Amino acid sequence: MEKHSSDQENPRYAWLMVAVVFTISALAFGALGSISVFLKPLASEFGWGRGQTALGYTTISFSSAVFGVLWGFVADRYGTRWFGVVAAIVMSFSLFMLSRQDSISEFYAYYFLFGAFGTAMATTPLYANVGFWFRLKPGLALGITAAGGAAGQALVPYLCGLSISAYGWQATYEHLALSYLIIALPIGFLIRESPWRERVRLEPDAEVRQFPLSEIEVIIWISVAVIFCCNCMAVPIVHLVPMLTDQGNTLEYATRALLILMTAGALGRIVGGSLADKIGALPAYIVMSFGQTVSVMWFPLVEGTTALYLLAIFFGFTYSGVMSSILICTRMMVSPRFAGRAMSITSFFGWGGMGMGGFMGGHFYDLTGNYGWSFSFASTAGVLNLIVLTLFYFRLRDRTKVTLSASVPVKDL
Repeated sequence: MEKHSSDQENPRYAWLMVAVVFTISALAFGALGSISVFLKPLASEFGWGRGQTALGYTTISFSSAVFGVLWGFVADRYGTRWFGVVAAIVMSFSLFMLSRQDSISEFYAYYFLFGAFGTAMATTPLYANVGFWFRLKPGLALGITAAGGAAGQALVPYLCGLSISAYGWQATYEHLALSYLIIALPIGFLIRESPWRERVRLEPDAEVRQFPLSEIEVIIWISVAVIFCCNCMAVPIVHLVPMLTDQGNTLEYATRALLILMTAGALGRIVGGSLADKIGALPAYIVMSFGQTVSVMWFPLVEGTTALYLLAIFFGFTYSGVMSSILICTRMMVSPRFAGRAMSITSFFGWGGMGMGGFMGGHFYDLTGNYGWSFSFASTAGVLNLIVLTLFYFRLRDRTKVTLSASVPVKDL
């Protein structure tokens, strides 16, 4: 049987797609991560509560989740040719309007718009596209692509912190809007569908899926795990900066800690993707989840700059490895014609978990006046994620033993 591999057909464009989606997703996740930097200035100016302001993170997560499913269906049927262009325009417009906001309802509305037509279009459907430019070993390519999100969450909040200190929050939103338009719009026109996925989309019988579990069962297992793991990771992502400034540190110091965390995260996504190619996506997901869970509980307790930075590096590395492992699990366990919908459905629950975690972190702070219970909540969610993943692993092993027609060994999953 002839083997088709789209990276062999056009390897240069395959890696160009990695670079394009890396950049666009960096901008999308960068704005999401920067909410933590805007949190205290906005709360101070408008008199909003910490949980009320953190609900902006929940809003963008919710709209990304709901509309992500829609865009997944669109991508599977029509492709993602114009997704980058639309996302660039809407992200820039939303950020500009945030510079003009004067009420909490406007704050929520513009972040809802950013999530629905920005983040939802610029991340999961495009990740699915990239994954099918690399048919045989997608882990490294997807890991590098997903590293864009971590790189954006490292750089954009740090630059926003410097800009807010120098020019104020309104001017910072304006600077973001212009920068996003200049960077994202031109490269959005470079997005193309992978030849292999196009062939499968137009000829559904061209690719026969062989896997011991049904696609529906795979999506259920991954989605349940993702809810808990994203609750766990959201708390430090949203609340690390305000927690550190509450302790008397400067905004620059706090954003530098987030910069270090996310920089380590960029490496973690690449290593997580490469690890998935070597030991399998599901084992890689479990290993990285364990690291995330054991590290998150220490943030309110750590003392000293060196210890904080080391903790940020370890958490950033492992949480980001989780992110790339989720993508690769979904990519390897479903058929190409279902990939956009599958990744969007699991992302729906991931965004829901991120939104819930961000809100609950602020809610527990408002109730207690500190972040102790917030990070305890994150740790509990991490443990539940590990329980679900372990059950999934043994379910897959049992089905593989009795399914002689399975063509993908467990170690590759």
